[in-house]
Amino acid sequence: MIRTTLLATALAAAAFTAQAQSATYAIDPTHTFATFEISHFGASTNRGRFDKKSGTVQLDKAAKTGKVELTIETGSINSGTAAFDKHLQSKDFFNSAEFPTAKFVADKFSFNGDKVSEVAGQLTLLGKTNPVVLKATNFNCYINPMLKVEVCGGDFETTLVRSQYGMGWGLNFGFSDNVRLVVQVEAVKQ
Repeated sequence: MIRTTLLATALAAAAFTAQAQSATYAIDPTHTFATFEISHFGASTNRGRFDKKSGTVQLDKAAKTGKVELTIETGSINSGTAAFDKHLQSKDFFNSAEFPTAKFVADKFSFNGDKVSEVAGQLTLLGKTNPVVLKATNFNCYINPMLKVEVCGGDFETTLVRSQYGMGWGLNFGFSDNVRLVVQVEAVKQ
């Protein structure tokens, strides 16, 4: 009887400990950026970033699982050149008036030891949804010395084929169909 009680207590404690590892994190917009890079006729690289984004991450380090939901406002594109930003917001590219947001939703996390190594999910852009795998080039969790709470984050990247989302402007001029997407993200434990 005592052995059964001890075993039940140990199992309950293990279940509580595993559940205690699961946490929700709010994406910190001041440390989170989605940037793109695309070849400009093979001579240089056009770059830009989206300045407005929001979302959450659920992470269970013990179970090595997670979920992420990241929303990006396409009208917040910032290339550093106002005329180029306006063109990128137009129907030729992001059509921000009709599709004001892009959304990445994922529930497949891969780990290398205790570190997230990739996140697989779906990206919805211009009303089209395609699978995307973001590979981590950095990942870490730490206690933020100013906030006094845990922050987790990393650098993730993938290559998108923009025509899969209906964004084909300039392909006939020789602009690349491949776009490198880099997501720098930090999220604060709630």
